[in-house]
Amino acid sequence: MDMDALMAQAAELQNKVAVAQEQLAQTVVKGIAADGACIVDMTGKYDLVKLTIRPDVLSRGADAVADIVAAAYRDAKQKADAMIDKVMGDATAGIPLP
Repeated sequence: MDMDALMAQAAELQNKVAVAQEQLAQTVVKGIAADGACIVDMTGKYDLVKLTIRPDVLSRGADAVADIVAAAYRDAKQKADAMIDKVMGDATAGIPLP
């Protein structure tokens, strides 16, 4: 493969990855715990957009609230990870990587 073709391929990959990263930044996933007692809205770049805690959860004490928030975060992160794998996989599909 000549150097010009390699550079063109690298530029194409860079463009596709940039578009994918912007898509991830604009897409929000929801992590839900305790039957909706806590909802974490997170972008595909792991930025927290919104945290919703049902008022009745607050009466359970700080440890319970922390556990429920952590569970909602883990759910959101798992969904974001799956989305990242798909979006980045689609962006790099067909382009041989070293």
